[in-house]
Amino acid sequence: METKIIYYVHGTTEDNASKKCSGWKNVELNDLGKEQATNLGKNTKYKLDVLFSSDLIRAVDSANLAFPDIEKYQDKRLRECNYGDYDGEDKNLVIYEEHINNPFPNGESLKDVEMRVREFLQYIYNNYKGKTVGIMAHRAPQLAIEVITKNIPWEEAIASDWRKTGNWTPGWEYSLYKQNLYQDKIKKKI
Repeated sequence: METKIIYYVHGTTEDNASKKCSGWKNVELNDLGKEQATNLGKNTKYKLDVLFSSDLIRAVDSANLAFPDIEKYQDKRLRECNYGDYDGEDKNLVIYEEHINNPFPNGESLKDVEMRVREFLQYIYNNYKGKTVGIMAHRAPQLAIEVITKNIPWEEAIASDWRKTGNWTPGWEYSLYKQNLYQDKIKKKI
């Protein structure tokens, strides 16, 4: 049975506007980000059964502004990648292609993000079968969901990231099936 996931990204923060990467740093939405979140809720075409957000304030506030009337939960497994020493620094320091397997200095790797997102998706699949689940979070968790649900390598997910292609949309749709969650185990057995 399919569980549908609709993925949303948080609105613009001061760090975003200053071309800094936030990672696990807790930064608030700026005025543009608040407007973006409010407009997102008005323009989404999806009917959500529940919404999960990262526990970082930019995602929590975006979720509350966009979807004030939907049941919401926060989950730290949906946090952005921990950029470690680069949290709050120039965004040009964050090169995803170099940190798929290698952690950021004093942070985590994209594979680490994938592990926690895979655990989160297993929880969603077990508890929300047949439902439409919204997620409000960040770049790395979205790319992890691309990797998991489409069974593609990180390099492909990074290359086709909407942040590089300019193909933003008010919600990305993913289908979650039991086999999505076990692709890595299937590949390792072959």
